[in-house]
Amino acid sequence: MKLASSTGDLAHLTYCSNIHPGESWSEVADALAVHIPRIRDELGFEGAFGLGLRLSAVAASALRNRQTLESFRAWLQANDAYVFTLNGFPYGPFHGTPVKEEVYRPDWSTPQRVEYTLELIDTLAELVPKETSGSISTVPGSFRFDPAASDPSSLRPGLVTAALRCWHWRETAGLDLCIGLEPEPMCMLETTEEAIKFLEDTVFSAAGRELFAERSGCTPSAAEGALRRHLGVCFDTCHAAVEFEEPAAGARQLQAAGVRIAKVQVTAGLELAAPTAAGIEQLETFAEDTYLHQVVVKTDKGLVRILDLPEALDRWRQGQIAEGPWRVHLHVPVFSRLEAPLTATTDFIASALPELRNACAHFEVETYTWSVLPPALRELSRSASIARELEWTRALWHSP
Repeated sequence: MKLASSTGDLAHLTYCSNIHPGESWSEVADALAVHIPRIRDELGFEGAFGLGLRLSAVAASALRNRQTLESFRAWLQANDAYVFTLNGFPYGPFHGTPVKEEVYRPDWSTPQRVEYTLELIDTLAELVPKETSGSISTVPGSFRFDPAASDPSSLRPGLVTAALRCWHWRETAGLDLCIGLEPEPMCMLETTEEAIKFLEDTVFSAAGRELFAERSGCTPSAAEGALRRHLGVCFDTCHAAVEFEEPAAGARQLQAAGVRIAKVQVTAGLELAAPTAAGIEQLETFAEDTYLHQVVVKTDKGLVRILDLPEALDRWRQGQIAEGPWRVHLHVPVFSRLEAPLTATTDFIASALPELRNACAHFEVETYTWSVLPPALRELSRSASIARELEWTRALWHSP
């Protein structure tokens, strides 16, 4: 769906299809065929409906088949839908099996991540309306404890290769495509500030400009412009809130640094103002074995980061964490109203949105954890929950 920004330009709002289980293209297509009509009905929405697709490496490869691609194009036309953004973060299986830190692998130092992203770029280029920019979110470099995290330069060739492919589509078809690194707790890039520093020091640097210029034939100056156009940041409001960033500061920092916000993921995490017994008991209902739920605790001495919620709960029981507040990387529906003392980080979204909507055109609700949430947060059907998140975001968008 399209939204008017305060500048009069059109922004695009959708949800990410990673809320639907499915690794193959046929499973993705089947989920869209079932849920898009239901979401439209729930919203009472008429008009072009924007899609945010999550494609695994298997699905991305299948969609490169010309007949499959043309069949999907026909479906889009018949359903008055269009694709403007892809989630290229999870490479492999993402539902129904333990994912945890495997979601960051392969990372940007590997040919597998590069080849997968090139397939996504080519697919998006063939699907996105020419008058609409396209975005792809991706892993924040690597997992913090993997080798690439200690050697940022090892990521430069892959990212420059992706930027070159986006540049190729701009030169040959006039398309505006951007890859957004998505900072996340316990990764190589955890915060907005770290993402800016990495891009400036490693990708937009002299070495990055020279590599792009050598392979494109551009001047170093034109190479920097192309790199800044085609490589940026995916700003996830849950991740930024969990890192205790100031809500509106991220957008301002990125704009001041000349770093493009490729996409905003409108997401909410969990907050516990103080680790009381009642609050810990509530958090225990969210601990599960599929996804990594990083915890950041704000103490008088700074932020303490813990890899996963079960570990944080164990450390509290052992008396190792006595301070607070806690924030947890666990996406809950943005309209959620939790039982005190547990809350959702929706105030962060409300405070950040005015800056973000003037800095970016792509907004995507992303509650991939829906299948593993406690039953109380799944009282609505999946389609109804998606529709309510979109309506909540749309209402916030238009609020004073």
